[in-house]
Amino acid sequence: MEEPPPDPSVGCMTTYPQSQRELPALVRHIGGIGLMLGPALQVVGTFFWRDGTQGIAAAPFTVISVAAWLVGLIAVFRALEGRVPRYTAIGLPLAVYGTVGGVAFGVQGMDEELFGVAHGEAVRLLEAYPVAGNLVFWLAGPLFPFSLFALGAVLARIRAVPVPVGLLICLGAVMFPISRIPRDPLVAHVADVLLLLPFLYLGARLMAGGLAPERSDGPSDPADPGVKPGRIRGRWAARALRATAPRS
Repeated sequence: MEEPPPDPSVGCMTTYPQSQRELPALVRHIGGIGLMLGPALQVVGTFFWRDGTQGIAAAPFTVISVAAWLVGLIAVFRALEGRVPRYTAIGLPLAVYGTVGGVAFGVQGMDEELFGVAHGEAVRLLEAYPVAGNLVFWLAGPLFPFSLFALGAVLARIRAVPVPVGLLICLGAVMFPISRIPRDPLVAHVADVLLLLPFLYLGARLMAGGLAPERSDGPSDPADPGVKPGRIRGRWAARALRATAPRS
């Protein structure tokens, strides 16, 4: 007696129409604007540096810039989640913490001018509070450019953007701390432009749906052309499928 054919749904991932796996248009547009606005405000804010410090005038640009950047980065991580889930699961919390450090440095520049404290003196005073200083500044701050560098590398590796765009993000991420540590305005302008150019492209690509998850391989479901068959993922799913296969 012949056994019934195996149920193709057993051991396979649930599949959804492509439209349900893409980001909503509103999310893509708000995220894209954030990716463009963040580095653009950073460019403007650097022109307000005075005497090697960000000061009160530049602080609002820094804070709003980081907030806009975070909105855009969250949209990018959501768009990439289906393709690099491990990276997005780890990278998003680190990016959020890094943006907190960016806000802290902006507020620090405001306080330095407000209370008439030189930047070097402010750093020296922080030495008396190592735990707070490390958590707010020296750990959170470097995570922001580190997150950008990792994002550029991942985008280039999975070809979500052209490789030169990903490399430009990495280069800008490396230049960012190099310009901020000595507070050199000329180097800061170079770093700002190196980040502005690729993020303008990335924001436009996100808004156009260019970072949408790739469709799975295989023929479409005749009942819904937007549905692709799910691929087996994981050791246990594979075992379940083998268990349903007809025996010779």
